[in-house]
Formats: sequence, C-alpha cells, structure tokens
Amino acid sequence: MRQAEKDLSHAKNALKDGDFEWACFASQQSAEKALKAVYDKMHSVARGDSILGLIKGLSTSYTVPEHFFHYARILSRYYIETRYPNGFPEGAPMDYFDKKWLRRQ
Repeated sequence: MRQAEKDLSHAKNALKDGDFEWACFASQQSAEKALKAVYDKMHSVARGDSILGLIKGLSTSYTVPEHFFHYARILSRYYIETRYPNGFPEGAPMDYFDKKWLRRQ
C-alpha cells in the first residue's frame, strides 16, 4: 500500500507539472497496487493489470460502490494508452491527454 501511496503522490506531481499522460499512468498504477495490496491482505492472488477486473474480483466478496466501476473503467484504459507509443493510431500519448480531457472524466 505504501507504494500505491507513493505512485499517487507522483500522479499529483505530474498533474501539477502538466504531464497529463504521466498523471494518468501513475494514477492507474496507484490504483492497481492499492487493489493488489487488498488482495494480499486477504491472502488472495490478484492477476492482471485491469483495475476493472481487480474490482470485479473483490465484488464477489465485498460490496463495492457502483461508482467504483465507472472510475475503474477509466483507469483501466490508462494502462495501455498512456504507456505505449502505439497506444493510439497516430501521435504520442502526450498528444491525447490535457487538462480539458481530464475534467471530462
């Protein structure tokens, strides 16, 4: 969980610096690590990088608020789109993420 908190701090710093694609990627990483820490605490195994998949797995044992699924869908996309230069048909991830885009999420 400590690493999840550190990644979230990095996301906030990237947001302040205007590095929006990095803010998105670090947010996804923070959520993934936090969820995997929950699985670890439950002595369970978490597989994959999808925030949505990890939350769905938890929802079999816990009541997960519905709005978590909405944000999980958004965060799950950040794993590929922000990380890889070919995550979009053309251009780099930095061409697709800006402050206006983030507000719409």
